Amino acid sequence: MHEPVFRQRLRQFLQVVVLVLMTALAVVVVVGVGFRKAGAALVWYDEAASILLAWLTYYGACLAALEHAHIGFPKLVAGLAPEPRKAVVLVREVCVVGFFLIVAGAGLRVQQVLTGTYLVSMPAIPTAVAHSVIPIGALLFVLAELSTVGDRLRGQPDTVIAPAAATGTLPEDRP
Repeated sequence: MHEPVFRQRLRQFLQVVVLVLMTALAVVVVVGVGFRKAGAALVWYDEAASILLAWLTYYGACLAALEHAHIGFPKLVAGLAPEPRKAVVLVREVCVVGFFLIVAGAGLRVQQVLTGTYLVSMPAIPTAVAHSVIPIGALLFVLAELSTVGDRLRGQPDTVIAPAAATGTLPEDRP
């Protein structure tokens, strides 16, 4: 089946963001450790690494949701008859989307509270920028969920990136 263009673009965007964040985090950690080992610890290292890790977590979760690779009960749901499966999927989607809409709303309120404050070790960066991942990540998660709900309603496998898990074999175990 052909994947919708919106989902393809969202996947590409999230893959690039996750790759950039992983690279940036690795560079910051290696540079920070190197400077600390040399006896000249960087004052901004801990704060930058923490922010990058939080961003990577949020955007990585969005990518996982888009790939059907987040926590769930795929075998239980797949084993249900079509009508109960649809009901379970819909209840799940309402809960997940509702939760992330609440998170997005709370994140926006946090943004308002943080207006005018700046990071301690990097005073040129507004605190709101560092915490912007909360509402943005939550809304991207909602988009990822909504773009894949049709797949689950139709009973398609609940994992796109790890088909080996469905067969119980890893690629290297296969002939």
